Amino acid sequence: MPEPSEEPTRLSKVVAARVPCSRREAEQYITEGWVRVDGQVVLEPQFRVAGERIDIDPRATLQPPAPATFLLHKPAGMDIAGSLASLGAAQHWTGDASGVRPLKSHHVRLVALLELPAAAEGLCVFSQDGRIVRKLREDAHLLEQELLAQVSGTIAPGGLQRLCEGLVHAGRALPPARVSWQSEARLRFAVKGIPPDRVPWMCSQVGLQVTALRRLRIGRVPLAGLPQGQWRYLAGNERF
Repeated sequence: MPEPSEEPTRLSKVVAARVPCSRREAEQYITEGWVRVDGQVVLEPQFRVAGERIDIDPRATLQPPAPATFLLHKPAGMDIAGSLASLGAAQHWTGDASGVRPLKSHHVRLVALLELPAAAEGLCVFSQDGRIVRKLREDAHLLEQELLAQVSGTIAPGGLQRLCEGLVHAGRALPPARVSWQSEARLRFAVKGIPPDRVPWMCSQVGLQVTALRRLRIGRVPLAGLPQGQWRYLAGNERF
């Protein structure tokens, strides 16, 4: 039955009276997508109702508020602003098995971590979890990143060994890397303490030009089957 009301009322107030629950819990029911107004999900607690039908999903349960971490398969050519803008509901991967229910609050104070160059594609991380932010900043040099470089040109004699160890950038020796051929035109890099934007320079030192670069993994978290342009949540049991 329609809600009897003479004056427009905040949806959160109606939900709080209906459940019953506190106003804060009512707002969480709404922002987690459990409430429909005339059959349509409404995510704004301040939404005004005056006689509309209001339904609360009988399966509704409130998840404990927890900071979120997004994993995005960034397309080549997309910058940080574009990446953040793509973390919307339309780009949420249907195969996300994290069990995290999307909240509007998950998009507040997101930090971009271990950034990829705009020209590169692959795994990108955005988090509001202080523990993950600290780890991916303070321990960045300890985390192995796996990258796949599409290259052109002819590698110099001994070039593969130089890529693995022996290159000096700005007067400092680069950390050792594990570099191997995946095909005639693809090199796999497994690096620690070497940012992705250094890989094209490394290749140029041995006669190769990088035409495309993709990040496949950060630590123990892989890109796996995440489609390009889509995102998923980092699951609670996943660790970098």
